[in-house]
Amino acid sequence: LVMVLNSTSVSWSARIQMFLTFCKLVAILIIIVPGVIQLIKGETQHFKNAFAGNDASVMGLPLAFYSGMYAYSGWFYLNFVTEEVENPEKNIPLAICISMIIVTVGYVLTNVAYFTTISAGELLLSKAVAVTFAERLMGNFSLAVPVFVALSCFGSMNGGIFAVSRMFFVASREGHLPEILSMIHVRKHTPLPAVIVLHPLTMIMLFNGDLYSLLNFLSFARWLFIGLVVAGLIYLRYKRPDMPRPFKVPLFIPALFSFTCLFMVALSLYSDPVNTGIGFAITLTGIPAYYLFIVWDNKPKWFRKLLGK
Repeated sequence: LVMVLNSTSVSWSARIQMFLTFCKLVAILIIIVPGVIQLIKGETQHFKNAFAGNDASVMGLPLAFYSGMYAYSGWFYLNFVTEEVENPEKNIPLAICISMIIVTVGYVLTNVAYFTTISAGELLLSKAVAVTFAERLMGNFSLAVPVFVALSCFGSMNGGIFAVSRMFFVASREGHLPEILSMIHVRKHTPLPAVIVLHPLTMIMLFNGDLYSLLNFLSFARWLFIGLVVAGLIYLRYKRPDMPRPFKVPLFIPALFSFTCLFMVALSLYSDPVNTGIGFAITLTGIPAYYLFIVWDNKPKWFRKLLGK
């Protein structure tokens, strides 16, 4: 459904995304309001010794960070659609700042609400925390929560496909991927090939049934490149000081952020070498691909014809 939607209309993808975002906020409020009522009633027993535990170790840090950063990772998807944003110099930083505040307040209050009713141990055992919370507090109305959770997942997928397909589209336009991925439907004006190619990739990932392994595998590549890109920002600040910069931040912010990303990536290689090793191996395939498609100038005629050049 998401593939068909993103292949058919850009405007409808955006409208449905706005509707689904509204549904997410409603779902969060449905959880927060009863949680606040529980707090007023004095249900604070699960907050006592909240951080006590015997398994706190450095090896668990990468997965903890990856899980947390994954929850907040929507902020960088907006950068993928810069070309389709009006007045991006103003609107992108504004959208990121406003949304991060809303998401942070919403997520923190939602977790506080959970702990008014569910203990840390029960939370870990629950297959769907929001549903468990609703069943204990809301009676028959709890049936609405799984629907909102499903709509939230649908919205996340729609936003991800909308953004990542643009990354494939631009990479192809720059010559980093086969030329067909930079093509746009003549009537619908959607990057149809870039959207379609995501479907088999998604299906392949779904064969891995372990969510945490998949999270480690994907997060390794994601945060490695985000850390490198932010480090590149610092490099360009010194190497190209005269470049136009519509907005700037103090250097210690990207420095700290880049260090945190790269430190977590290095630590995850040590703590979960299998899944992160697979991610690292797949990432390394980009090096010969880069030299094959970009650096190598004297390509034979049959190879250029294969690329569509």
